[in-house]
Amino acid sequence: MPRAADLPLTLTPLTSEDAAMPLHRRLYFILRAAIFDGRLTVGARLPSSRAMAHQMGISRNTVLTALDQLMAEGFIESRQGSGTRVVARPLPPSLAAREAIPQSPLQGRAISRRARELAELESPFGRASLLPLAPGLPDLDAFPHREWSRLLARRWRRPSRNLMVPQDAAGHPDLRAAIAEHLGRTRAVRCTPDQIILVAGSQQGLDLTARVLLDPGDQAMIEDPCYGGLKGALHAAGAQPVPVRVDDGGFDPELAQRLWPEARLACVTPSHQFPSGGTMPLERRLALIDWANRRGGWIVEDDYDSDFRYAGAPLAALQGLDSGNRTIYCGTFSKSMFPSLRLGWLVVPEDLLPAFLAVRRMADVAPSALTQSAMADFMAEGLFAAHLRRMRSLYAERRLILLQAAGRHLKGLLEVTSGDAGTHAIGWLVPEADDRVAASAAEAHGLAPSPLSRYRMNPGSPGLIIGYGNTASTMIETAILTLARALR
Repeated sequence: MPRAADLPLTLTPLTSEDAAMPLHRRLYFILRAAIFDGRLTVGARLPSSRAMAHQMGISRNTVLTALDQLMAEGFIESRQGSGTRVVARPLPPSLAAREAIPQSPLQGRAISRRARELAELESPFGRASLLPLAPGLPDLDAFPHREWSRLLARRWRRPSRNLMVPQDAAGHPDLRAAIAEHLGRTRAVRCTPDQIILVAGSQQGLDLTARVLLDPGDQAMIEDPCYGGLKGALHAAGAQPVPVRVDDGGFDPELAQRLWPEARLACVTPSHQFPSGGTMPLERRLALIDWANRRGGWIVEDDYDSDFRYAGAPLAALQGLDSGNRTIYCGTFSKSMFPSLRLGWLVVPEDLLPAFLAVRRMADVAPSALTQSAMADFMAEGLFAAHLRRMRSLYAERRLILLQAAGRHLKGLLEVTSGDAGTHAIGWLVPEADDRVAASAAEAHGLAPSPLSRYRMNPGSPGLIIGYGNTASTMIETAILTLARALR
């Protein structure tokens, strides 16, 4: 019978992460590894907890905690009169090597080809930067936190039982009705509440649309440059995103048809092209609708920031012109409320609703019922409309300050242009410049404009996307001066 002996083990940490680990966890892993690789064989008798504590210079309670964990997991057993012995067998050599040698991500793993392709795509979803000039963020300090907190508390203080059970896959009926009314009044969208499906942000809406409308290998035309998450959603559905270079009028349907006659889907941002800021004129909108009806294709209209327009009334949505019902309209509260709200919507033609809802149920049911109900109250009480009016005025002021400051301080470095909507401008660099290098230089100076090339599929003019939504009016002049220093 093997006898208890000094353990050929130490508690010296191998990495800084080990050093931060509690002693009992380190001892547990050391003993488990010794059993896995055969240094402690079946039947080997461990020293007493007192002897082990003395040998390793740690407390007996630490040893007992580690041994209790090993015993609970079946590695050792303790019997009266025979001490504590190993009962688990060593791992086979192939598994022992895998346990001992850390592997790089995805190394030798049998994942799908599509997952490998998605893993290789550049992610557009880095952590949202709170640094000045970061695009894509609204003013988080100007959000009406008190009113929003009140509505959440009211809903949760005495929650309806309906809020605590799975929801309809289409979403909260009161919020769908409020969105339908808002879209009809401000964007001339033709829809009923029944045509609205609530999603966890526009990204999920784009993913759902691609899965319903496209088969693997189908071509989907996208604007170049465009929102980076769109390419990922199309790849995830097995579709092939194909680029159409935009100009001052945004997406050009005539060019698109020449380039990609077999395409099944066109994804556009007609009211405020992202990121260039162009607006698709009426004749192009009608031509795109005509293409969809003749081709039997589909249009995805991403109206991501339609609530913030500074010249005249908001433009009517393309969807409202489409009498053939070939358009899926996508919107979000991320720009008007705050990004982590994770609430968006699709307006879906009635005959497609059963398919969209069936695919939706296979992914998830709906966003949080509490959040949906609070948002419905926020809109019903007029708080959303009032918030939009305040933010529209605030962003218009910031846009003007930014353009004026750029004119004074960025001559010869950036030519800054801005459309009549949204919360960002484009700073065009000289043709030979590298916008990623420029963005890195800006970040080193505490700013976070985004390189335009990140959103392109084909090479194009270099530039920086400069956000002013979450940069205070009093900070814009200083930020532009700092950007000028960084670029020099």
